[in-house]
Amino acid sequence: MSPFVYTANPSRVVFGAGALQGLAAELEALGARRALVLCTPEQTALAHRVAALLGDRAAGVFAGAVMHVPLAAAQAARDEAQRLQADCAVAIGGGSTTGLGKAVALVSGLPILAIPTTYAGSEMTPIWGLTEDGIKKTGRDARVLPRTVLYDPELTLTLPVPLSVTSGLNAIAHAAEGLYAHDGNPVTALMAEEGIRALAAALPVLLHHPQDPDARSDALYGAWLCGTVLGAVAMGLHHKLCHTLGGSFSLPHAEVHSVVLPHAMAYNAAAAPAAMARIARALGAADAPQGLFDLARRCGAPTSLAAIGMPADGLHRAADLAVTTPYPNPRPLDRAALRSLLQRAHDGQPPQQ
Repeated sequence: MSPFVYTANPSRVVFGAGALQGLAAELEALGARRALVLCTPEQTALAHRVAALLGDRAAGVFAGAVMHVPLAAAQAARDEAQRLQADCAVAIGGGSTTGLGKAVALVSGLPILAIPTTYAGSEMTPIWGLTEDGIKKTGRDARVLPRTVLYDPELTLTLPVPLSVTSGLNAIAHAAEGLYAHDGNPVTALMAEEGIRALAAALPVLLHHPQDPDARSDALYGAWLCGTVLGAVAMGLHHKLCHTLGGSFSLPHAEVHSVVLPHAMAYNAAAAPAAMARIARALGAADAPQGLFDLARRCGAPTSLAAIGMPADGLHRAADLAVTTPYPNPRPLDRAALRSLLQRAHDGQPPQQ
């Protein structure tokens, strides 16, 4: 076995149906007494439900989470936390809300308690992201890792099927890139393969039975594993492309992942054969890139960048941005090859190795 280093990120995970009911006790365990509840405008009612569970420990609700965490939204949340003298942030929602909590913690050091309602996985990582002037910047900082995460599958029962699918494919992307990460290890590889397997099995069930409690639980379990991988090892080309397309062209985060993933896998396939074999095995497919494309198409996820708003005249700029400060990747980044990859993804064509 090759030498490796594995560092576990210190967070407490509470998983199970009804886990939300233990929120007040978990906040008390953190020593927090004035929690600012964060959410998107669409999840205001859920945030107020959370605030009601906290009672006197709720300092207020900030319903300003926005996709890709624009700097202005981050600053507004920081100002509100300071105004209310909050000593904790409770982030209820998906990656946008967790990302907003991280933006607050990055400056203030406030602890985060995350309650995911999608399969984004951001809650298990010390990775933050901020978008300013059309450019999304990311980094790692231990201060932004949520101290406690409550995974309650009941909160995902009403997650719309299209979002369930794209969010699940987003999670699979974390694990897929984790399998060929330059700093990967046997522990995260096991988590990655199992996470892909759990999500690939659950998503087709949710397509026809969106409130199936077992499928919802399995999908959330898979998302936890995939998010843990994301937080433990470096990501590569796929995430670079998705951050570029999302931050610079305001494309929806999860949908971008579902479209780009098969093409990024195809780009790296020859340089990472062991990773591709494990991905294919987890999917129950003969070929990893094609298996991911088929899973997305079978579950009704978008397979074309054009369909989610990417302008054709932006592909040249996207290719240029993708080769700027590149992520570690098993295959060197070639601008011409990336431009071809983006064209296929834009047009909705199958991945090509």
